[in-house]
Amino acid sequence: MRRDKVVATAEEALAGVRDGASFAVGGFGLSGIPNVLIQALHATGVTGIGVVSNNCGVDGGGLGVLLAAGRIARVTASYIGDNKEFARQYLSGELEVELTPQGSLAERLRAGGAGIPAFYTPAGVGTPVADGGLPLRHSPDGSIALASPPKEVREFDGRQYVLERGITTDFALVRAARGDRHGNLVFAKAARNFNPLAAMAGRITVAEVEELTELDPDEVHLPGVFVQRVLALTPEQAAAKGVEKRTLR
Repeated sequence: MRRDKVVATAEEALAGVRDGASFAVGGFGLSGIPNVLIQALHATGVTGIGVVSNNCGVDGGGLGVLLAAGRIARVTASYIGDNKEFARQYLSGELEVELTPQGSLAERLRAGGAGIPAFYTPAGVGTPVADGGLPLRHSPDGSIALASPPKEVREFDGRQYVLERGITTDFALVRAARGDRHGNLVFAKAARNFNPLAAMAGRITVAEVEELTELDPDEVHLPGVFVQRVLALTPEQAAAKGVEKRTLR
């Protein structure tokens, strides 16, 4: 296995991406999103991609850039949020969307990365998440063109649980506060919510790091075995962080 995983450019970091590829993308809102890699992915011109992420960015920010360009064909996420373009494409039938409970999404990514094909969870039992019927794709007239199928429900110790599938993707794009040349990563605060899990799910995981440094093994949040490529950001890139909602007093 290659020990020094640092690549020189974002273009090199995304070598091998193709139309129709699937991507697990880290971040929570706009916290900890791999914005440099998202912009570089946009520059490749790839289209028809599938995205697994907690949300799909905001209008004009994060994954919203790819969404607005019509590059995304399918999204697996926990919520749509205030992204008007996301909602528009979903309701008009331009985009296939699988909505899943946030905790289930997190565990599906972790399970896929751990080689676990499926697991049972109580989240969603007794709702369309388990029973099926959630709109995956709409028709232009607003009717449901494709609905989610029912999932297996099984009882354990007197309680019902729904079977959820683990997720793996062709690529994963994540952002870390610090990383070393071997791909070991440390995440800051809320950026730790989904970045480690997305990184685990990717067959090829690319990490953009704000600081390339040596790490004490005891402080590592994600071991380098899950990371194939590391892109060190410039100070300007590291400092450029969006705010999802500004509040003024």
